[in-house]
Amino acid sequence: MSDPTPKSTDSERAPDGRSRLLGALQSTGSRGQVMVAVLLAVLGFAAVTQVHANGRDDAYVGARQGDLIQYINNLSLASQRTETEITKLQQTRDSLRNDAQSRRTALERARQQANALGILAGTEPAVGPGVRITVRGSAASVGTNQLLNGLEELRDAGAEVIEMNDKVRVVAQTSLSDASGGVLVDGQLLRPPFVIDAIGDPHTLSTAMDFTGGFISEVRDVGGKVSVEKRDRVEIVSMRNPSAPTYAKPAGTR
Repeated sequence: MSDPTPKSTDSERAPDGRSRLLGALQSTGSRGQVMVAVLLAVLGFAAVTQVHANGRDDAYVGARQGDLIQYINNLSLASQRTETEITKLQQTRDSLRNDAQSRRTALERARQQANALGILAGTEPAVGPGVRITVRGSAASVGTNQLLNGLEELRDAGAEVIEMNDKVRVVAQTSLSDASGGVLVDGQLLRPPFVIDAIGDPHTLSTAMDFTGGFISEVRDVGGKVSVEKRDRVEIVSMRNPSAPTYAKPAGTR
């Protein structure tokens, strides 16, 4: 009588290699081994990366001591040359800045001096505080003598700019002479009333006109009348054409 239970063959009882591998991976112990393998792979990658990095930085590892000293000396000399060039460039920069500032300062001073000389010489218009003096009287009574004294008193009182009748700029070379119907001032005939504008300290200028025996007194003595008006702003626009001196020249020239 035969056994109804089938007998397993050897192939069914013995698992093949693939089955053993799958079983190993699915077992608890195999997961730990896999983790160890992964960690070893990561460590290996890091080691290779470090070796490459060290290879880039260790170019002089195999150099001799004398060569290393020479390399250091060369780097030191190059650093010194660079610092020297930087210092020279900084000095050049500072020099250029100083030169530019010096030129600007010199130009500004020259411009200020030219303006001041132009005002004094009558070649530039001027504005500032001062007085306006109006002299009324007939041409027969008020003339050169009185006007010259008035101009001199204004100059002595510190008048910086003087103008007559809004026409003639009065300077050091200005000349006055009597003429029919008025007074010739630098060749221009001025008729009364004579108006004198002067720039300077208003109080000082007005006081200089009114002292005993001064300009106002002289004009009154000949039948004329003088009024003095202090002003915060006096504008003088008449100018003179500069002329070269005939006899004078700068000292030191031949």
